[in-house]
Amino acid sequence: QVQLVESGGGLVQPGGSLRLSCSASGSIFSIGTMGWYRQAPGKERELVASIMSSGAANYADSVKGRFAASRDNGRITVYLQMNNVKVEDTAVYYCNADVATTRSQPLYKYWGQGTQVTVSL
Repeated sequence: QVQLVESGGGLVQPGGSLRLSCSASGSIFSIGTMGWYRQAPGKERELVASIMSSGAANYADSVKGRFAASRDNGRITVYLQMNNVKVEDTAVYYCNADVATTRSQPLYKYWGQGTQVTVSL
């Protein structure tokens, strides 16, 4: 089994900053792309950022220039630095990771439980 645990969510004012963390643990043979998604009330889950093991990252247009994803491969942790947050960034943020649990198994996408981010005065 593989577990992903997010932390760092909370209440932040517009224009403020927040840093999310997500650590993976369990039966991990190899790990590929890690990423962050979010889901606001009444909306579909959407990709926020993804980051490859090389460190190359992609971002949703709505967060480019404001959010930055990074990862620590040694600690199997992915981060999301959120700057200049907006009210529309309010959502539950989920991390995911493509993980192979053995040499012979293909990568499988695992999800965390989510952490709430609320942007409000």
